[in-house]
Amino acid sequence: MITIIRNGEVYAPEYLGKKDIALINDKIGFVGNDVELSSSSIDITEIDATGKIIVPGLIDSHVHITGGGGEGSFHTRTPELKLTDATLAGVTTVVGVIGTDGTTRTMTNLIAKARALNEEGITCYAMTGSYQVPVRTLTGRIEDDIMMIDLILGTGEIAIADHRSTQPTREELARIASESRIGGMLSGKPGIVNIHVGDGKDQLRLIEEVVETTDVPMKQFYPTHINRNRKLFEAGIQFAQQGGYVDFTTSALPNDSRGDLTSSRALKEMLDAGVPIDQITFTSDAQGSLPRFNEKREFVGLGVGEIKSLLEAVRDAVLVEGIPLETAIRVSTANPATILKLSQKGAIEKGKDADLTILSKGLLEVDTVFAMGQVMVQSGKTVVKGAFE
Repeated sequence: MITIIRNGEVYAPEYLGKKDIALINDKIGFVGNDVELSSSSIDITEIDATGKIIVPGLIDSHVHITGGGGEGSFHTRTPELKLTDATLAGVTTVVGVIGTDGTTRTMTNLIAKARALNEEGITCYAMTGSYQVPVRTLTGRIEDDIMMIDLILGTGEIAIADHRSTQPTREELARIASESRIGGMLSGKPGIVNIHVGDGKDQLRLIEEVVETTDVPMKQFYPTHINRNRKLFEAGIQFAQQGGYVDFTTSALPNDSRGDLTSSRALKEMLDAGVPIDQITFTSDAQGSLPRFNEKREFVGLGVGEIKSLLEAVRDAVLVEGIPLETAIRVSTANPATILKLSQKGAIEKGKDADLTILSKGLLEVDTVFAMGQVMVQSGKTVVKGAFE
Protein backbone atom coordinates (compact mmCIF):
# COMPACT_ATOMS: atom_id res chain seq x y z
CA MET A 1 0.00 0.00 0.00
CA ILE A 2 1.39 3.37 -1.04
CA THR A 3 0.05 6.77 -0.04
CA ILE A 4 1.45 10.05 -1.34
CA ILE A 5 0.70 13.20 0.67
CA ARG A 6 1.31 16.23 -1.51
CA ASN A 7 2.05 19.90 -0.92
CA GLY A 8 1.91 20.03 2.87
CA GLU A 9 4.21 22.23 4.93
CA VAL A 10 6.37 19.73 6.79
CA TYR A 11 7.70 20.15 10.33
CA ALA A 12 9.85 17.07 10.81
CA PRO A 13 9.97 18.57 13.54
CA GLU A 14 12.47 20.99 11.93
CA TYR A 15 10.82 23.05 9.19
CA LEU A 16 11.38 21.49 5.75
CA GLY A 17 9.02 23.66 3.77
CA LYS A 18 6.49 22.35 1.30
CA LYS A 19 7.20 18.67 0.57
CA ASP A 20 5.62 15.49 -0.70
CA ILE A 21 5.68 12.42 1.56
CA ALA A 22 5.34 8.86 0.31
CA LEU A 23 4.18 6.24 2.80
CA ILE A 24 5.00 2.66 1.84
CA ASN A 25 3.00 0.26 3.99
CA ASP A 26 3.88 1.20 7.61
CA LYS A 27 7.02 3.24 6.86
CA ILE A 28 7.92 6.62 5.44
CA GLY A 29 9.39 5.87 2.03
CA PHE A 30 10.33 9.31 0.70
CA VAL A 31 10.25 12.96 1.75
CA GLY A 32 10.99 15.33 -1.08
CA ASN A 33 9.77 17.43 -3.96
CA ASP A 34 7.43 16.18 -6.67
CA VAL A 35 7.44 12.53 -5.63
CA GLU A 36 6.30 10.43 -8.57
CA LEU A 37 5.48 6.73 -8.40
CA SER A 38 3.66 5.03 -11.23
CA SER A 39 2.85 1.40 -11.86
CA SER A 40 -0.23 -0.34 -13.12
CA SER A 41 0.31 -3.07 -10.53
CA ILE A 42 0.53 -0.80 -7.47
CA ASP A 43 -2.45 0.79 -5.75
CA ILE A 44 -1.47 4.39 -5.00
CA THR A 45 -3.61 6.76 -2.93
CA GLU A 46 -2.96 10.50 -3.07
CA ILE A 47 -3.91 13.09 -0.47
CA ASP A 48 -3.72 16.81 -1.15
CA ALA A 49 -2.37 18.62 1.92
CA THR A 50 -2.18 22.06 0.29
CA GLY A 51 -2.61 24.75 2.93
CA LYS A 52 -2.04 22.29 5.77
CA ILE A 53 0.79 21.46 8.16
CA ILE A 54 2.27 17.98 8.60
CA VAL A 55 3.95 17.01 11.88
CA PRO A 56 5.05 13.66 13.30
CA GLY A 57 2.33 11.73 15.08
CA LEU A 58 2.24 12.95 18.67
CA ILE A 59 3.77 10.87 21.46
CA ASP A 60 2.09 10.92 24.87
CA SER A 61 4.36 9.17 27.34
CA HIS A 62 2.12 9.40 30.41
CA VAL A 63 -1.36 7.96 29.91
CA HIS A 64 -3.46 5.95 32.35
CA ILE A 65 -4.65 3.62 29.58
CA THR A 66 -6.54 1.33 32.01
CA GLY A 67 -8.00 4.25 33.92
CA GLY A 68 -6.90 5.74 37.20
CA GLY A 69 -8.32 7.51 40.17
CA GLY A 70 -10.07 6.06 43.17
CA GLU A 71 -8.98 8.75 45.62
CA GLY A 72 -12.68 9.35 46.35
CA SER A 73 -13.42 5.61 46.77
CA PHE A 74 -14.34 2.98 44.20
CA HIS A 75 -16.98 5.00 42.35
CA THR A 76 -14.31 7.57 41.37
CA ARG A 77 -12.24 5.10 39.33
CA THR A 78 -11.75 6.73 35.93
CA PRO A 79 -12.46 4.97 32.59
CA GLU A 80 -9.98 3.38 30.18
CA LEU A 81 -8.56 5.20 27.18
CA LYS A 82 -10.44 4.61 23.93
CA LEU A 83 -8.62 4.38 20.61
CA THR A 84 -10.33 7.44 19.16
CA ASP A 85 -9.52 9.52 22.24
CA ALA A 86 -5.93 9.32 21.01
CA THR A 87 -6.35 9.44 17.24
CA LEU A 88 -8.76 12.37 17.17
CA ALA A 89 -6.16 14.23 19.25
CA GLY A 90 -3.38 13.50 16.75
CA VAL A 91 -1.66 11.04 19.10
CA THR A 92 -0.24 7.87 17.52
CA THR A 93 2.04 6.58 20.32
CA VAL A 94 1.20 6.29 24.03
CA VAL A 95 2.95 4.93 27.10
CA GLY A 96 0.67 3.41 29.72
CA VAL A 97 1.21 3.93 33.44
CA ILE A 98 -0.50 2.98 36.70
CA GLY A 99 -1.02 5.72 39.27
CA THR A 100 -2.26 5.84 42.85
CA ASP A 101 -4.08 2.50 42.76
CA GLY A 102 -1.54 -0.29 42.47
CA THR A 103 -3.96 -2.85 43.90
CA THR A 104 -6.90 -3.05 41.51
CA ARG A 105 -4.96 -1.54 38.58
CA THR A 106 -2.57 -4.40 37.87
CA MET A 107 0.38 -4.93 35.55
CA THR A 108 -1.37 -7.80 33.76
CA ASN A 109 -4.28 -5.49 32.99
CA LEU A 110 -1.93 -2.71 31.85
CA ILE A 111 -0.05 -4.96 29.41
CA ALA A 112 -3.29 -6.47 28.09
CA LYS A 113 -4.66 -2.98 27.38
CA ALA A 114 -1.40 -1.92 25.74
CA ARG A 115 -1.58 -4.94 23.44
CA ALA A 116 -5.19 -4.14 22.64
CA LEU A 117 -4.32 -0.59 21.56
CA ASN A 118 -1.51 -1.94 19.38
CA GLU A 119 -3.95 -4.34 17.75
CA GLU A 120 -6.40 -1.50 17.14
CA GLY A 121 -3.80 0.48 15.23
CA ILE A 122 -1.70 2.84 17.36
CA THR A 123 1.61 2.13 19.12
CA CYS A 124 1.49 1.54 22.87
CA TYR A 125 4.17 0.80 25.46
CA ALA A 126 4.07 0.66 29.27
CA MET A 127 6.00 1.29 32.47
CA THR A 128 6.23 -1.25 35.27
CA GLY A 129 4.94 -0.38 38.73
CA SER A 130 2.78 2.38 40.20
CA TYR A 131 3.03 5.02 42.95
CA GLN A 132 4.02 2.35 45.47
CA VAL A 133 7.40 1.17 46.72
CA PRO A 134 8.31 -1.70 46.73
CA VAL A 135 7.43 -1.78 43.04
CA ARG A 136 4.79 -4.32 42.05
CA THR A 137 6.15 -5.79 38.84
CA LEU A 138 4.86 -8.35 36.37
CA THR A 139 7.66 -10.92 36.72
CA GLY A 140 8.83 -10.17 40.25
CA ARG A 141 11.87 -8.05 39.32
CA ILE A 142 12.22 -4.68 37.62
CA GLU A 143 15.13 -5.87 35.45
CA ASP A 144 13.19 -8.93 34.29
CA ASP A 145 10.13 -6.84 33.37
CA ILE A 146 12.20 -4.44 31.26
CA MET A 147 14.36 -7.12 29.65
CA MET A 148 11.76 -9.78 28.95
CA ILE A 149 8.48 -7.92 28.34
CA ASP A 150 8.70 -6.23 24.96
CA LEU A 151 6.27 -3.41 25.76
CA ILE A 152 7.85 -2.33 29.08
CA LEU A 153 10.29 0.57 28.71
CA GLY A 154 11.08 1.49 32.31
CA THR A 155 9.57 1.99 35.76
CA GLY A 156 6.90 4.29 37.10
CA GLU A 157 5.15 6.38 37.89
CA ILE A 158 6.82 6.30 41.32
CA ALA A 159 5.38 8.95 43.63
CA ILE A 160 7.50 11.33 45.73
CA ALA A 161 6.71 14.53 47.65
CA ASP A 162 3.06 13.49 47.86
CA HIS A 163 0.80 12.40 50.73
CA ARG A 164 -0.41 9.57 48.46
CA SER A 165 3.07 8.10 48.00
CA THR A 166 4.58 5.36 50.17
CA GLN A 167 7.26 7.87 51.20
CA PRO A 168 10.23 6.07 49.59
CA THR A 169 13.69 6.58 51.05
CA ARG A 170 16.77 7.67 49.16
CA GLU A 171 18.08 4.12 49.26
CA GLU A 172 14.84 2.68 47.89
CA LEU A 173 14.70 5.16 45.01
CA ALA A 174 18.37 4.55 44.22
CA ARG A 175 17.73 0.81 44.04
CA ILE A 176 14.76 1.30 41.71
CA ALA A 177 16.83 3.54 39.45
CA SER A 178 19.75 1.10 39.42
CA GLU A 179 17.58 -1.91 38.61
CA SER A 180 15.81 0.05 35.88
CA ARG A 181 19.12 1.23 34.44
CA ILE A 182 20.56 -2.29 34.34
CA GLY A 183 17.42 -3.68 32.72
CA GLY A 184 17.51 -0.93 30.12
CA MET A 185 21.21 -1.35 29.34
CA LEU A 186 20.86 -5.11 28.84
CA SER A 187 17.81 -4.79 26.58
CA GLY A 188 18.54 -1.64 24.59
CA LYS A 189 15.65 0.20 26.28
CA PRO A 190 15.71 3.50 28.19
CA GLY A 191 15.18 1.91 31.61
CA ILE A 192 14.00 5.31 32.72
CA VAL A 193 12.19 5.99 36.00
CA ASN A 194 9.05 8.09 35.60
CA ILE A 195 8.58 10.12 38.79
CA HIS A 196 5.27 11.59 39.93
CA VAL A 197 6.10 14.76 41.89
CA GLY A 198 3.39 15.97 44.25
CA ASP A 199 2.78 19.16 46.20
CA GLY A 200 5.06 18.18 49.08
CA LYS A 201 7.73 20.49 50.39
CA ASP A 202 10.58 18.18 49.36
CA GLN A 203 9.85 18.73 45.65
CA LEU A 204 12.73 17.14 43.66
CA ARG A 205 15.07 16.79 46.63
CA LEU A 206 14.88 12.99 46.79
CA ILE A 207 16.01 12.62 43.18
CA GLU A 208 18.79 15.14 43.75
CA GLU A 209 20.00 13.22 46.81
CA VAL A 210 20.18 9.99 44.81
CA VAL A 211 22.20 11.71 42.08
CA GLU A 212 24.53 13.37 44.62
CA THR A 213 25.22 10.24 46.67
CA THR A 214 25.27 7.46 44.04
CA ASP A 215 26.52 6.83 40.53
CA VAL A 216 23.01 7.00 39.06
CA PRO A 217 22.93 9.76 36.40
CA MET A 218 20.34 12.52 36.58
CA LYS A 219 18.83 11.58 33.21
CA GLN A 220 17.83 8.19 34.59
CA PHE A 221 14.88 10.06 36.09
CA TYR A 222 11.90 11.51 34.22
CA PRO A 223 9.92 13.70 36.67
CA THR A 224 6.45 14.84 35.69
CA HIS A 225 3.87 17.42 36.89
CA ILE A 226 6.68 20.01 37.12
CA ASN A 227 4.18 22.80 36.36
CA ARG A 228 2.03 21.73 39.33
CA ASN A 229 2.84 24.92 41.26
CA ARG A 230 5.26 27.84 41.10
CA LYS A 231 7.72 26.55 43.72
CA LEU A 232 8.04 23.14 42.08
CA PHE A 233 8.44 24.81 38.70
CA GLU A 234 11.31 26.94 39.97
CA ALA A 235 12.95 23.80 41.39
CA GLY A 236 12.38 22.22 37.98
CA ILE A 237 14.26 25.02 36.25
CA GLN A 238 17.30 24.37 38.47
CA PHE A 239 16.97 20.62 37.90
CA ALA A 240 16.87 21.10 34.12
CA GLN A 241 19.74 23.60 34.17
CA GLN A 242 21.81 20.88 35.82
CA GLY A 243 20.98 18.54 32.94
CA GLY A 244 17.79 16.77 34.02
CA TYR A 245 14.62 16.08 32.05
CA VAL A 246 11.37 17.82 33.02
CA ASP A 247 7.82 17.04 31.95
CA PHE A 248 4.78 19.34 32.06
CA THR A 249 1.25 18.00 32.51
CA THR A 250 -1.22 19.43 30.02
CA SER A 251 -4.47 18.28 31.68
CA ALA A 252 -5.78 20.57 34.40
CA LEU A 253 -8.92 21.41 36.33
CA PRO A 254 -10.32 24.93 35.89
CA ASN A 255 -8.77 27.34 38.40
CA ASP A 256 -6.45 24.66 39.78
CA SER A 257 -3.46 25.34 42.00
CA ARG A 258 -0.96 25.83 39.20
CA GLY A 259 -2.45 29.25 38.45
CA ASP A 260 -0.81 30.71 35.36
CA LEU A 261 1.54 27.74 34.92
CA THR A 262 -0.13 26.15 31.96
CA SER A 263 2.19 23.85 30.05
CA SER A 264 2.52 26.41 27.28
CA ARG A 265 3.45 29.19 29.72
CA ALA A 266 5.83 26.89 31.59
CA LEU A 267 7.55 26.03 28.32
CA LYS A 268 8.02 29.71 27.47
CA GLU A 269 9.45 30.54 30.89
CA MET A 270 11.79 27.56 30.92
CA LEU A 271 13.13 28.38 27.46
CA ASP A 272 13.62 31.98 28.57
CA ALA A 273 15.63 30.62 31.52
CA GLY A 274 18.02 28.98 29.09
CA VAL A 275 16.90 25.36 29.40
CA PRO A 276 17.52 23.46 26.13
CA ILE A 277 14.31 22.45 24.38
CA ASP A 278 15.40 18.80 24.12
CA GLN A 279 15.14 18.40 27.93
CA ILE A 280 11.45 19.35 28.04
CA THR A 281 8.35 17.30 27.23
CA PHE A 282 4.57 17.56 27.49
CA THR A 283 2.32 14.69 28.58
CA SER A 284 -1.43 14.67 29.12
CA ASP A 285 -1.87 12.41 32.19
CA ALA A 286 -4.95 11.27 30.25
CA GLN A 287 -7.55 9.16 32.08
CA GLY A 288 -5.73 9.91 35.29
CA SER A 289 -7.72 11.45 38.10
CA LEU A 290 -7.28 15.14 38.82
CA PRO A 291 -8.21 15.08 42.51
CA ARG A 292 -8.65 18.13 44.68
CA PHE A 293 -7.66 18.05 48.33
CA ASN A 294 -8.15 20.76 50.95
CA GLU A 295 -5.43 22.03 53.30
CA LYS A 296 -6.06 19.00 55.55
CA ARG A 297 -5.35 16.63 52.63
CA GLU A 298 -9.02 15.67 52.53
CA PHE A 299 -10.55 14.73 49.17
CA VAL A 300 -13.01 17.37 47.92
CA GLY A 301 -13.42 16.76 44.17
CA LEU A 302 -12.23 15.04 41.04
CA GLY A 303 -11.70 15.58 37.31
CA VAL A 304 -10.26 13.37 34.56
CA GLY A 305 -7.22 14.07 32.38
CA GLU A 306 -7.81 14.32 28.65
CA ILE A 307 -5.39 13.29 25.92
CA LYS A 308 -6.65 16.07 23.65
CA SER A 309 -5.00 18.55 26.03
CA LEU A 310 -1.60 17.53 24.59
CA LEU A 311 -2.15 19.17 21.21
CA GLU A 312 -4.09 22.02 22.82
CA ALA A 313 -1.02 22.88 24.90
CA VAL A 314 1.26 22.79 21.85
CA ARG A 315 -1.23 25.01 20.04
CA ASP A 316 -1.24 27.51 22.92
CA ALA A 317 2.55 27.50 22.97
CA VAL A 318 2.50 28.65 19.35
CA LEU A 319 -0.57 30.89 19.18
CA VAL A 320 -0.52 32.39 22.69
CA GLU A 321 3.13 32.28 23.79
CA GLY A 322 4.65 32.91 20.35
CA ILE A 323 6.96 29.89 20.35
CA PRO A 324 7.84 28.72 16.82
CA LEU A 325 5.99 25.54 15.83
CA GLU A 326 9.21 23.71 14.99
CA THR A 327 10.30 24.29 18.61
CA ALA A 328 6.97 23.68 20.33
CA ILE A 329 6.17 20.46 18.47
CA ARG A 330 9.37 18.84 19.74
CA VAL A 331 7.98 18.47 23.26
CA SER A 332 5.49 15.86 22.07
CA THR A 333 7.40 14.29 19.17
CA ALA A 334 11.20 14.21 18.89
CA ASN A 335 11.96 14.78 22.59
CA PRO A 336 9.95 11.90 24.07
CA ALA A 337 11.14 9.66 21.21
CA THR A 338 14.75 10.39 22.19
CA ILE A 339 14.20 10.05 25.94
CA LEU A 340 12.37 6.74 25.52
CA LYS A 341 14.73 5.43 22.80
CA LEU A 342 11.88 5.08 20.30
CA SER A 343 14.15 5.37 17.28
CA GLN A 344 11.33 4.85 14.78
CA LYS A 345 9.14 7.58 16.22
CA GLY A 346 9.02 11.34 16.58
CA ALA A 347 10.31 12.48 13.17
CA ILE A 348 9.29 12.63 9.52
CA GLU A 349 12.19 10.90 7.86
CA LYS A 350 12.76 8.09 5.39
CA GLY A 351 12.60 4.73 7.13
CA LYS A 352 10.73 5.97 10.22
CA ASP A 353 7.30 4.65 11.15
CA ALA A 354 4.53 6.20 9.08
CA ASP A 355 2.96 8.13 11.97
CA LEU A 356 1.78 11.55 10.79
CA THR A 357 -0.65 14.20 11.95
CA ILE A 358 -1.93 16.73 9.44
CA LEU A 359 -3.13 20.02 10.95
CA SER A 360 -5.01 23.02 9.68
CA LYS A 361 -2.54 25.83 9.07
CA GLY A 362 -4.23 28.54 11.08
CA LEU A 363 -5.73 26.97 14.20
CA LEU A 364 -3.57 23.81 14.23
CA GLU A 365 -6.60 21.53 14.46
CA VAL A 366 -6.45 17.84 13.56
CA ASP A 367 -7.38 17.10 9.96
CA THR A 368 -5.88 13.69 9.14
CA VAL A 369 -3.96 11.13 11.18
CA PHE A 370 -1.86 8.19 9.98
CA ALA A 371 -0.71 5.52 12.45
CA MET A 372 1.74 2.98 11.06
CA GLY A 373 0.61 3.98 7.57
CA GLN A 374 -3.09 3.47 8.23
CA VAL A 375 -5.54 6.38 7.98
CA MET A 376 -7.15 6.67 11.41
CA VAL A 377 -8.76 10.11 11.01
CA GLN A 378 -9.55 11.94 7.77
CA SER A 379 -10.99 15.44 7.38
CA GLY A 380 -11.45 15.57 11.13
CA LYS A 381 -13.63 12.45 11.25
CA THR A 382 -12.88 8.99 12.60
CA VAL A 383 -12.03 6.32 10.03
CA VAL A 384 -10.93 3.53 12.40
CA LYS A 385 -12.72 2.90 15.70
CA GLY A 386 -11.83 0.70 18.64
CA ALA A 387 -13.47 -2.70 19.01
CA PHE A 388 -16.32 -1.45 21.21
CA GLU A 389 -16.70 2.13 20.02
